[in-house]
Amino acid sequence: MRKERAFDELREIAFETNTNIHAEGSCLVKFGNTHVICTASIDEKTPPWLRGSGKGWVTAEYGMLPRSTNTRIDRESAKGKQSGRTQEIQRLIGRSLRSVVDLNNLGERQVKVDCDVIQADGGTRTASISGGFVALYLAIDKLKKSYNIEKPIIKNFVAAISAGIIDNKARVDLDYDEDSAAGVDANFVICDNGKISEIQATGEEYFFSEEQYQEMFWLAKSSIEKIISKQKNALNLN
Repeated sequence: MRKERAFDELREIAFETNTNIHAEGSCLVKFGNTHVICTASIDEKTPPWLRGSGKGWVTAEYGMLPRSTNTRIDRESAKGKQSGRTQEIQRLIGRSLRSVVDLNNLGERQVKVDCDVIQADGGTRTASISGGFVALYLAIDKLKKSYNIEKPIIKNFVAAISAGIIDNKARVDLDYDEDSAAGVDANFVICDNGKISEIQATGEEYFFSEEQYQEMFWLAKSSIEKIISKQKNALNLN
C-alpha cells in the first residue's frame, strides 16, 4: 500500500557508493521508487574547443532503460536520436555538476557522468543530479590521490529536489502520481552554501503566486540540506 506523506516529507532516499567496479566513481541513488545508476568516468583529454586552455570539463548523459516505466519504452539508440526531453535533462545535469567544479584545477581532462534510470517514479532528473554528484565526488577524489593533486577541485556539494503545487498546497519530492496531479511543477538545484545553481518552474495552464513560489523554495531548500547530509554520510564525511 502506498504510504501517504506529509507535504514536507521526502521519500526514502539512499546513496549506495561504488556500485560499479569499472568506473572511477559510481553511485546507485534511490528516491523512493525512482532508482538511477550514476557513473563518473575520467577522460585524460578535453573537448577540442578547450584544448590548450588549461581548463577541464564536466558533462553528463542521461537515459531511461526500456522497463524503467510501467510499459516498455524503446531505446533511443534504436530510434537513431535522443528526444528533446533527454537532451534537456542531460544538459541540466551537466550544468548543475559543472557549477561546483573548479575547471581550472581539474586541468585538461574531462569527467563524463552517465545517469541511467533503471526504475522511474517521478523526479528522475533531480535524483540523477544528486546521485551524479556523489559519483563525481568519488571520481575526483580518486583522481586527486592518483596524481597527488592538492588544489581543491570540488568547490561545493550540490543536490536537487522537485516540488509542486497540488490542490493549492506546496509539496516536495513529487512521485509520478503527485507530479501528474500538480498544477505547478518545479525543480531546484542548490549547493550546501545555500546558493542556487538552477531553478526550473512552470505553471503550464495554472498560474501561481509569489507566496506559493516561496513555499516551494523553502521546502526545497530545507529538503536539499537533508539530501546533502545523506550524500556526506554515504561518502563518510559527516
